[in-house]
Amino acid sequence: MSAVTRHAPSGPVTCSRRGSFWVGTETLPTDSGAVPRGPMYVEWEAPAQEDGGVPWVLVHGGGGQGTDYLTTPDGRLGWARLLVEHGRTVYVVDRPGHGRSPYDPDVLGPPAKVMSAEALAPIFQPPAEGPGSNPVSHLHTRWPGGRAPGDAVFDRWLAATGPMLADQAAMHALERERIGELLEIVGPAVVVTHSAGGPGVFLAADAKPDRVAALIAIETLGPPFAKNPARGSDLVWGLAAAGPFAFAPPVATPDELSLLTEQREDYGPVPLTLQADPPRTLENLSRFPIAVMTAESSLFTMFDRHLVAFLEQAGCDVELVRFADRGVHGNGHGMMLESNNEEALAVLEDWVEGRLS
Repeated sequence: MSAVTRHAPSGPVTCSRRGSFWVGTETLPTDSGAVPRGPMYVEWEAPAQEDGGVPWVLVHGGGGQGTDYLTTPDGRLGWARLLVEHGRTVYVVDRPGHGRSPYDPDVLGPPAKVMSAEALAPIFQPPAEGPGSNPVSHLHTRWPGGRAPGDAVFDRWLAATGPMLADQAAMHALERERIGELLEIVGPAVVVTHSAGGPGVFLAADAKPDRVAALIAIETLGPPFAKNPARGSDLVWGLAAAGPFAFAPPVATPDELSLLTEQREDYGPVPLTLQADPPRTLENLSRFPIAVMTAESSLFTMFDRHLVAFLEQAGCDVELVRFADRGVHGNGHGMMLESNNEEALAVLEDWVEGRLS
């Protein structure tokens, strides 16, 4: 019988107030009685004595959980804990059907397949060359573990991975409701979203613009209007699979948007899709500053400017912020998990300070 190593709590001692609650507590009638309709778990933490100023709301991506922000897979403080150490109040969500927000297929519909280690590794640990690499992946140096299959650090992070809804439009619409409910009770807030968490956040921000102080979109699902049939993705509304957004003049269906797709050398290898002239504006999303953030060695550098161009065309106050341009190098898609996550977080804090001061 192999020996069992006892876990020994370690790490810095913090002093804070913390708790949790749920949004979306309404029920749905079923054959067996009333059951919750896609609630969303929210964990909060605040400095022990200060009020924390403008709160931050952190929304995870993919099939992950809010744990992406609470700690790193090698045991260091995550962005949420670091923000509290810096005197800020933080709300971390588990998107509906993820983590501590239970997945009920009878309510949410069938799940998509869980993304495998083989599918996630090229996104979070891109090899320098060969299959799974991208043109800038040789710059990736900050993953906190090794790269061989079965690496303990990667597997600890992978353990949190679960399914997303197979129906992306239904998922984005539900996230608009739940994140909007959270913003209603805690905003105006700085909202940070990552990867596949982006569409629901853009929808919620569009629905509750007065509850958003600033929006930071880190490597969000895209580019605008992207279609990926293999993963059930079709961003027919540009930023999300669900809608409508508050375009002016208004549109009732995405078919009313007149689009133009072209290959632009100055925008990289991915075709650029924008509205045809004259473009409709996104009046609600233009009411607060937006940062589109990308890491140095991420494949998202191939199309991050597409999102900026779409938002600029729609009249938004948007800025492309690349971590490398701010002196933070070597990161991939999971910069909040990586060995220099505190330096990466400083880029977010500096941008917010500059825009909200």
